[in-house]
Amino acid sequence: MKYRVHRLEVKKNTAQEKLENFLNQLEGEVLTVIPYIKPTFQLMGATSKIEFLLIVEKNK
Repeated sequence: MKYRVHRLEVKKNTAQEKLENFLNQLEGEVLTVIPYIKPTFQLMGATSKIEFLLIVEKNK
């Protein structure tokens, strides 16, 4: 078995559509989707932002 890790850049408004299109193009089995979250500070206080997604795919 071989595994591939893909990096998918996402933005707040297009994350769902981009992820759906990307997953439909994969040939193998998706094992997990890992968000990379970066803490940010705004006037209201601390919050977080998703920078990108790591998608682990299992190939035969």
